[in-house]
Amino acid sequence: MLLPSSPAKNGSALLDTINSPADLRHLLIPELETLAAEIRDVIIETVAATGGHLGPSLGVVELTLALHYVFNTPHDRLIWDVGHQAYAHKLITGRRGRFHTLRQHQGISGFPKISESEYDAFETGHSSTSISAALGMAMAKDLKGDTGRAIAVIGDGSMTAGMAFEALNQAGHHDKRLIVILNDNEMSISPNVGALSSFLSRKLSGRTMRRLKDHLVERLGQLSNVGENILTVLKKSEESFKSFFTPGMLFEALKFDYIGPLPGHNLVDLIDTFETVRDTIQGPVLIHTLTTKGKGYPPAEKDPGTFHGIGPFDITSGKKKASGTKQPSYTDVFGDTITRIGATNEKVVAISAAMVTGTGLTRFAETFPDRFFDVGIAEQHAVTFAAGLAIEGFHPVVAIYSTFFQRSYDQIIHDVCIPNLPVTLAIDRAGVVGADGPTHHGVFDLSFLRIIPNMIMMAPKDEGELQHMLFTALNHHGPSALRYPRGVGENAALTDEFKLLEIGKGELLRAGGDITLLPVGNRVHPALRAAAGLEKLGIHAAVINPRFIKPLDRELICDWAAQTGRVVTIEDNVRQGGFGSAVLELLSRCGLSGVKTSLLAHPDRFLEHGPQKTLWRNSSINSVAITEAALRLMNQ
Repeated sequence: MLLPSSPAKNGSALLDTINSPADLRHLLIPELETLAAEIRDVIIETVAATGGHLGPSLGVVELTLALHYVFNTPHDRLIWDVGHQAYAHKLITGRRGRFHTLRQHQGISGFPKISESEYDAFETGHSSTSISAALGMAMAKDLKGDTGRAIAVIGDGSMTAGMAFEALNQAGHHDKRLIVILNDNEMSISPNVGALSSFLSRKLSGRTMRRLKDHLVERLGQLSNVGENILTVLKKSEESFKSFFTPGMLFEALKFDYIGPLPGHNLVDLIDTFETVRDTIQGPVLIHTLTTKGKGYPPAEKDPGTFHGIGPFDITSGKKKASGTKQPSYTDVFGDTITRIGATNEKVVAISAAMVTGTGLTRFAETFPDRFFDVGIAEQHAVTFAAGLAIEGFHPVVAIYSTFFQRSYDQIIHDVCIPNLPVTLAIDRAGVVGADGPTHHGVFDLSFLRIIPNMIMMAPKDEGELQHMLFTALNHHGPSALRYPRGVGENAALTDEFKLLEIGKGELLRAGGDITLLPVGNRVHPALRAAAGLEKLGIHAAVINPRFIKPLDRELICDWAAQTGRVVTIEDNVRQGGFGSAVLELLSRCGLSGVKTSLLAHPDRFLEHGPQKTLWRNSSINSVAITEAALRLMNQ
């Protein structure tokens, strides 16, 4: 490897001189190491203020520098799987000056975003997509006669998803110039699970392998002719010998050249290896690197799960900054409730897709370890696995974020709803989620689930109602879905006794003869506040909590719609095909097509990142917007 001879300017921070990856290529290795330390400091300081994915980004700083140092980005395409590890990448690709706006409303995204930079080769946010995308780019470059490379960086947690292996299978078959970097840190969000994870994390470093080989050569060399014969055999089978100790045999079976494992924080080893691959290997290659999640910040190294994605925190202590409220979140209430129900119903089992803490299932997992299953990042498998449990008499609860349930749509239809199995989908983070942005907002589930036969769907107005809805779902002998938002609710009273709700029956919260407000889920209380404001203006609004998106309460909704002649629907979901559409369909069936309606929901575009309250205001689904919509419908 030839090292550049021109050092960076003296007396200034190295990071301040880096405006693009081209600037890296003038640095010496010691300067790159200094730069890595500066980048870590900036990431820690920024995430401590804004929140974000700290651990993943700290773990790939050297890897990021080495990739941009060796490869000609953006001509060589660099794709970050999931993308939550891309902070160092953003800092050295022209976004240093805006990095303080990370994940802030109208600031830079916490994930790669094509519209932000030409260096962001692919829009990411969900796991296990990078190899497929990189293979598509590699094939396209080959068709165009372009000699550029496509490089996918994927974590060992993301390797548990079937999509990654579908891509590896095709890539090996086509034999194109594809590079896959396996970033092995033994962690995704929850600790990695499964046989594959154990296989990938055999951390036998190249140095250890060399020491073992040198020791064998030395000892066998002392055995005269016998030793020489054994050495000859060993040299011929060196690759098999290496594969015995590493995952190489798995990837080589898929027709990839396998290199590694490499120390992922050693710039010399990384750069040497990447240059060798760049200059000598023409087909698909997988480079296995070993990194430490949270590298360089002791609290994150000690507790990588907490620091995977964290809100603002104190740098010195590593403790999260107080949120200003001690009330439980919807997720907390769900976790407590399923654990209490599980204590009296041994048929209840819980399933997570590598999000145990995030979905509130930690207590259930600790209390009923035999009835809890973390399947890894494999949402499709989670749903069909649940169907298998249901066939044998159990009632599985599959707790996954709304945005990730999108990945299991076929399994919900084919494996759960067609056979009408008692599987409950606990849809966490439904609606807008805040700083993670368009790849994580859960604003489509009302639309894609309500159309499926046999599915019942509920949304609680507050934390107390969530308890009763989960109890109802677990006593329903068919598919059910329960959607609830991120964060805290209305500080509603919780109960020690759960009640069974009548399927398809809503509740009248407020009577009024002028207009009917039909909010669903977390929009119920804003609608009640709007109704109170309308009352002061002399407008009497009825407010109905439908409870069920499917089936709708035909009698309650149609009677009040007919009485008032005006209906406003409000939902934290897209307008197309959502709750409002379901109400219009119902009014049509009831012969009430003449009722004046206004559908308040998110518009037909992907929503950017920002605080939930800001996004609700921007989409006109907060109390002020409900009041204004009602006044317009009243022609006032």
